[in-house]
Amino acid sequence: MPQRVRAFLRRPRVQLSFTVLAGVILFAALIFPNVLSRLTPLGFARIPIEAAVVLALLAVLPPRARRVAGVVIGVLVGLIVIEKCLDMGFFEELNRPFNPVLDWVLLDDAYGFAAEAYGRVAAIAAVAAVLLLVAAVLALTCWSVLRVGALAARHRRRSAVAAGGVAVAWALTFTLGVSVYGAVPVAARSSATYAWDRAHQARAGLRDEAAFAKEVENDAFKGVAPDQMLSALKGKDVMFTFIESYGRSAVETPALAALVDPVLDDGTAQLKRAGYGARSGWLTSPTFGGGSWLAHSTFLSGLWINNEQRYRNLVSTDRLTLTRAFRDAGHRTVSVMPGATRAWPEGNFYGYEQVWDSRNLGYNGPKFSWAPMPDQFTLKQFSALEYDKAGREPLMVEMPLVSSHTPWAPIPGYLPDWEVGDGSVYGPMVENGTKPKALWAEPKKVRAEYGKSIQYSLTSVINWIERYGDENLVMVFLGDHQPSPIAAGANASHDVPITIVAKDPRVLDRITDWNWADGLRPRATTPVWPMNAFRDRFFTAFGSPAAAS
Repeated sequence: MPQRVRAFLRRPRVQLSFTVLAGVILFAALIFPNVLSRLTPLGFARIPIEAAVVLALLAVLPPRARRVAGVVIGVLVGLIVIEKCLDMGFFEELNRPFNPVLDWVLLDDAYGFAAEAYGRVAAIAAVAAVLLLVAAVLALTCWSVLRVGALAARHRRRSAVAAGGVAVAWALTFTLGVSVYGAVPVAARSSATYAWDRAHQARAGLRDEAAFAKEVENDAFKGVAPDQMLSALKGKDVMFTFIESYGRSAVETPALAALVDPVLDDGTAQLKRAGYGARSGWLTSPTFGGGSWLAHSTFLSGLWINNEQRYRNLVSTDRLTLTRAFRDAGHRTVSVMPGATRAWPEGNFYGYEQVWDSRNLGYNGPKFSWAPMPDQFTLKQFSALEYDKAGREPLMVEMPLVSSHTPWAPIPGYLPDWEVGDGSVYGPMVENGTKPKALWAEPKKVRAEYGKSIQYSLTSVINWIERYGDENLVMVFLGDHQPSPIAAGANASHDVPITIVAKDPRVLDRITDWNWADGLRPRATTPVWPMNAFRDRFFTAFGSPAAAS
């Protein structure tokens, strides 16, 4: 370091500035929020009790112990800040905080999404930036604690008085219930409380593993004979089609309902003319904004799968799924997964005899950001590969469609003639469509594009039913979860629509006591079930009386 720089840095005013900066950094770190909306100047107008504790501790410790304590405290404070930053991202995307025990696997998914939507170079650059930010946060918090600790050691009495003053001010504002705005108190204990909550969360996660094992074994349908299960659907082709991010907000939020509800209402009339009836209800998804596999596993297993630990434990059991029940009843079980780009060993747990994915569906067109192929192409290829085959067995199909997956740009155009070919026809749509970077640079436009993507997916499903379905088709289509809050809106529920469509009136007669709404659109007063309740209700409705007992 040049002599002039050293001399400048040693100046008393510069040293004082560094000490003040260290104090500000430590103060801000101790009351750093974990919700983006609180990251405002008023959000920092609080008194952290941890500041009094840290200052008093650093003032009384001998030099060596003080330095060790300074590094330990600095690292802990830095880690809490980093986790709060993760909370902000999770709240914005998944409407919940980050789980330090179970959510690390989702960071890999986030990288994969960034690579697919924005390119591998951009994803790698983002990872590098995040790692640099983590290192910078830890370095700054350690430096600030050590700097404040050195000051406290030089002025022990003043530091003790300052710590006492902070403690008294905190106690007064806590006792009086003083708040700057809303329900956020001036007396802050956010870091200590946050750390305690996260430790408790980790402990609860370990306890849940044992509780979940008992839930798996508690299955009223485990020993039911296959010929008594699903007997009312013998000879039927039953499709469970998940529409990505199709949430209650799409149907009820005014700005989105104006786009989506006409598709549902016109689709109801269109299918009625073709001889189909429909009933619709609501399910509460275990996830929000992402984690589709948690919803799929909840729906198919009849268990509440709301985190990765439960999912991993589930797929290592012999829990009876909807898929295996259909397979045992004589159906050919097929999974059509256009979003899957690699092997899916969990398919064996569910009981699929055939898995079609992005590698073998025959698509040679361009990707639509994250989505490997458009929904209409997926449906058309399913017809060619499975549904239209002569002399086949009745089918049970699970099909998670992906065109309404974030980032909702570009969106495919619907082809009325269904001439999708090998997918090359979609080239101009991607080339001329809205790019993710352009859309997300204007957040106010994101919600409308989400609505358009749901329009497209619903239009594809409804028209596929009319064009390719027959008297044996039973189509169940539903959402997996709500979209992220930028599209769903603040304080949105976890509810998603679900619809059963059939040409045979006896199918819908079986669910009369469900009290679902007539048509493709559930109403505000339509019953809401937790998603894990569907499997048992479905088994009861379509099995023999002995199976339901």
